[in-house]
Amino acid sequence: MAKKIARTKQQPAQKHRRAKGGSVGLNLTDDNRKRLKEVDDIARSQKISVFLSYPKPCFGAQQKFIQRVTKHLKERGFAPRTLGVTDYDMDAPLTAIRRLMLESNGLLTVAFRRTFVKKGTARLRTDVAGLKETTIDGQWLTTPWAHIEAAMAYQIGLPILILRENDVLDDGILERGVVGLYMPEFNLTQALDGYFNSPEWNGVIGKWEGHVRAVVEKKGAPPRLY
Repeated sequence: MAKKIARTKQQPAQKHRRAKGGSVGLNLTDDNRKRLKEVDDIARSQKISVFLSYPKPCFGAQQKFIQRVTKHLKERGFAPRTLGVTDYDMDAPLTAIRRLMLESNGLLTVAFRRTFVKKGTARLRTDVAGLKETTIDGQWLTTPWAHIEAAMAYQIGLPILILRENDVLDDGILERGVVGLYMPEFNLTQALDGYFNSPEWNGVIGKWEGHVRAVVEKKGAPPRLY
């Protein structure tokens, strides 16, 4: 009778081990497993979570640039997180973005070239006094999400840093000085080492990093009543 009881007590532990292995009820691809592991590594590490915003690269040079930015952030103790790359959410995009931003301590936006304007005019045929048409021939537009995500970060008080590829139209939140820090535009036809070793990069990225670390300190501190 005692032996039967012992076997009965062992059964839940065996089931628990099988469930812990994750082989029941999950159908993950190798790519999904790899990305989930990256998210787990972020959660377990002591790195500082930051929101890295950028449109999906259309050119190889853009891929290399974002890889360089990501590498720099990781080496400096940050965990760059991007919706659809390191993090996934089933909710509406704005809800998912806000949730990820609340878990982050700063935002870095890379405004890559996305849509080319061969011939275009701003304020076409305007008849308002003081306004005039402006040509935007040969310029590029970035993704609208570069504006949306940066504006959302600003509204919750996160430090913002915007990197804009050359010839991308500097309107909206991409205008110099609209929000926080603003990096000099980058040119992907030139060597990346020159940009990432420049005084401009080291100076402004260092200042942004300082603001991000200050956010971490303030989040951990209790509210002060005096």
